[in-house]
Amino acid sequence: MERPERRVTVRRPPNPNNQPSTICFLYTILSCSFVLCCSTRDTITVDSLLKDGETLVSAGNRFELGFFNPTKRSEGNRRYVGIWYYKSNPRVVVWVANRDNPLPVSIGVFAIADDGNLKIFDANGSVHWYTKCEKSSSPSRVAKLMDSGNLVLTDDRLATSSWESFKQPTDTFLPGMKMDENLTLTSWISQDDPAVGNFTFGAVLADNQYHILRKYLPYWKSGEPGKSFTEDEMPPFITKLLSNLSQNLNVKPSNSKSPFDNINMSTIDLNNSRLTMSFTGQIQLWSKDKVKGWSLIWWKPRDRCGLINHCGNFGICNSSNKLECTCLPGFMPVSPENWDSGDYTGGCQRKTKFCPGKDLFLSLKKVKVESEYSKVPATNETDCLEQCRNTCQCQAYSYDEPKNSTRRGDPTSTTTCLLWTEDLSGIQEEYGNDGPDLHVRVAASDTENGNTTQDGGGYPKRGRKKWTLIVGVTVAGVMILSSTTVYFYLRRKTVERQENRESIRQNMAARFYDSARHVKDLVETDQFKEDKKGIDLPFFDFESILAATDNFSESNMLGKGGFGPVYKGKFPGGQEIAVKRLSSVSGQGLEEFKNEVVLIARLQHRNLVNLLGYCLEVGEKILFYEYMPNKSLDSFIFDPTRSVLLDWEMRFNIILGIARGILYLHQDSRLRIIHRDLKTSNVLLDHEMNPKISDFGLARIFEGKQTEGSTNRVVGTYGYMSPEYALDGYFSIKSDVFSFGVVVLEIVSGKKNTGFYNSEEALSLLGYAWRLWQEDKALDIMDQKLSPSFNKFEILKCINVGLLCVQEDPNDRPTMSNVVIMLGSETATLTTPKRPAFVIRRGPSTSASSSSKLDINSELTVSLTGR
Repeated sequence: MERPERRVTVRRPPNPNNQPSTICFLYTILSCSFVLCCSTRDTITVDSLLKDGETLVSAGNRFELGFFNPTKRSEGNRRYVGIWYYKSNPRVVVWVANRDNPLPVSIGVFAIADDGNLKIFDANGSVHWYTKCEKSSSPSRVAKLMDSGNLVLTDDRLATSSWESFKQPTDTFLPGMKMDENLTLTSWISQDDPAVGNFTFGAVLADNQYHILRKYLPYWKSGEPGKSFTEDEMPPFITKLLSNLSQNLNVKPSNSKSPFDNINMSTIDLNNSRLTMSFTGQIQLWSKDKVKGWSLIWWKPRDRCGLINHCGNFGICNSSNKLECTCLPGFMPVSPENWDSGDYTGGCQRKTKFCPGKDLFLSLKKVKVESEYSKVPATNETDCLEQCRNTCQCQAYSYDEPKNSTRRGDPTSTTTCLLWTEDLSGIQEEYGNDGPDLHVRVAASDTENGNTTQDGGGYPKRGRKKWTLIVGVTVAGVMILSSTTVYFYLRRKTVERQENRESIRQNMAARFYDSARHVKDLVETDQFKEDKKGIDLPFFDFESILAATDNFSESNMLGKGGFGPVYKGKFPGGQEIAVKRLSSVSGQGLEEFKNEVVLIARLQHRNLVNLLGYCLEVGEKILFYEYMPNKSLDSFIFDPTRSVLLDWEMRFNIILGIARGILYLHQDSRLRIIHRDLKTSNVLLDHEMNPKISDFGLARIFEGKQTEGSTNRVVGTYGYMSPEYALDGYFSIKSDVFSFGVVVLEIVSGKKNTGFYNSEEALSLLGYAWRLWQEDKALDIMDQKLSPSFNKFEILKCINVGLLCVQEDPNDRPTMSNVVIMLGSETATLTTPKRPAFVIRRGPSTSASSSSKLDINSELTVSLTGR
């Protein structure tokens, strides 16, 4: 521990008139600045302070402490107390005290307060940062800036350290610090903002490794020392610095190979170096010399291929390629539609399962692999290969002999046979001359000639191409000499087979992605009498859908609604789809089917489900959509187990997404559309839990400025229909607003409107929410599973908006544009809701109520099956 020199200090004036300590301290700030010495100083005592505009300088003129701005452009707007290299230009800051709480103006002080803590005060006496050490009123407490860059708060009389900046670093590690599991470096949020950023660097000493986290998720890690097939170990000059080997930080040349071999290690003076967790996500070593100044010497990760499993399982990363991620031969992307845009989520999967005795091994030269392996004994490479082949779970192997091995490995082993039984992750090409060779298991049917280094038996293909050429020439010669007729006959057959294969490929393409002309011809038939120009939606034949769903297998069924069953399907190439098959007994038919084909094809919004195509043949009416892995919203909020997965932040984002989707239908799309069947089961969730409104079979298109209509055939779902629609067949954009209000209250409460029953007053969910609102107990309706995460202000706002949407009079309900503003604004003033519709409902033992009129509407079609 560094001990500051003892200094003679001036005592603080006594507290006049027994004023509170804070007022006395501010009085001292304003009246006693003359105590400061005119010469350069490196300490603050209980009788002195540091004002904005003054600095401390370490005894050897290495470091400086004071108030600063991150950039000149923000002069006077954000003031921080920090430590930087003395007279560095541009300023190189190594530590920041109040990184998340800057002073707004250039009026502040840094001083030892009456409780013995270092504190930053503004002009009003508010504290913007303090050291949080044990309180002490000792007059000998002093803070000193050391030549190492360490700010030390000590009791000069007891010679003990109360607090050190070296134990509370920000983004920079300096010589003299020591890395342990309690010490982390956290990046700035940007180059001009020292607030806590997204990246954290730390150590896992049990594994002798270091890692970078991005928002608490693994982002990069160093390799384990002495272990093959992983990222390089930390270079010795980095481990010296992190281990505080301060007695000899100058690095001597090493014979070990490194990706930074072009650096002259002997020139690195770690005493004049710093390790920084950059806001870009890299841990960087900077070194200074007298001529060049600061230079970047070492950094990790070097590129995106260095990130943890960047390309996913069975994906190969090569930063030299334009498309840095590719799949191993015999594999294909899990989500191919995302790969071109650089989203490699999901990695790769095998095209074909292993076939014992017919699988091959693809050789990859000098690669890096992150996934764990098992070391097994083997007498030679053939033995190693056979051990992998005979292990059903084995994905790859590697074999190494000591005579030609320059890699790190187990020095006690005569040979090295490594087997991978888990999915291969973090594969990186062109890793360096010292990388291992990896042999990956692939199905023979997925491997073209020349792509493997072993034949079907697992032995080297020495001379195979040459022998194949000789046999081919000989056979061709015999055929020409024996019979020209036979030769041309065989030649013609070969051409015909090629044409047939090409025809098959074209037919398959036509099956899955037919032309827009087919669609246009179809919609102009009697089945589609209305004008449907501009439809750009693929038509799929029934055979291709049977193949995609495995003949509508029960194992692929996702659910069943009023329209009919929904199946999961998969196209060639791996694209997953949701297939909705119109039931022959459904009360809905061609009109609803046509509505979706014509309507959704014209809609494009992130909160509306994407219709991929349709089929209309052999008596079948089929629609298929993008596959939503998390299914529908009701499968979460009404399920006692899965509902805990939806915290309040997720639920609020879902509410906002639904509101934006309905607003698009009502106002922002090319057509004005009323959905007429909005409910939780018609809100699907993608892999990121983003909501997407689905099922437009009952939707109506309005022309021009039309916003309302009527019908003699009322269809929809009980519990979500507005009273004017359910009773009189009158619908408008306010009908969707009513349904949205019901959905909001269901999301907040976790209870179904149709299944809710309050035996005390026979209340519906809407009535129960209304009663609690009037009693100022609105939060009682909240789903209790939200207790750890809820935002009181947002929940009350959503309940208020929900009640506004379900008011009985449509004219009282807000429009969706107003709803989006109310939900998204923190300052919008919300009106007080009026009594909602369907407050009292008939319970098991009650007679007819105000809602019983629903029972006498003979034209009302009600769905209770999730339609």
